[in-house]
Amino acid sequence: MPSMNTLSHNLHHLAQTQGLIRTRDLEPLGIPRVALTRAVRRGELERVGRGLYGLPGRVVSAQGTLAEVARKVPKGIVCLLSALRFYELTTQSPFEIWLAIENKAVKPKLDYPPLRIVRFSGVAFTEGVEEHVVDGVTVRVTSVAKTVADCFKYRNKIGLDVAMESLREAWNEKRMTSDEIWHFAKVCRVANVMRPYLESLV
Repeated sequence: MPSMNTLSHNLHHLAQTQGLIRTRDLEPLGIPRVALTRAVRRGELERVGRGLYGLPGRVVSAQGTLAEVARKVPKGIVCLLSALRFYELTTQSPFEIWLAIENKAVKPKLDYPPLRIVRFSGVAFTEGVEEHVVDGVTVRVTSVAKTVADCFKYRNKIGLDVAMESLREAWNEKRMTSDEIWHFAKVCRVANVMRPYLESLV
């Protein structure tokens, strides 16, 4: 078994490189779980959430909960209202994290933060996904154009006014091109719904 100093060094390095550590990250590296408990006791790590640990005093941004979700649900994609909030394209402030998962994926269960799960399938799940680093953690977020198209697709859930606001803001701030939004309108099968709104902008 590695020495205490080696374990401590490995944990610290892991927390630095990944932002947040899950207990399941330890096994492939041969680090026993008890090393986490001891590191917390010594003040080298702190428990951020259930099964989630980080460096004490680490800088946590306003988007910190997205980093937590990304470590707990690595295949999930931040979408809809949470993606709009991430890009600062809405005045809405959702208390839940809107997360897209694959159509047949098992629904994740988290104590915190609360999730609003949306199921995507095919190209609607795989296309238009960007990776952003939040508090040292890679977070998958739908692109601006994909997010806007998703808002029109799920307008019954989030409201047509929110979808229209997202389109206006993204267009006025030049955060997407005409080609990009048309492409994702087709991917999300809302081209006919969006056409009059898009034509009024162009």
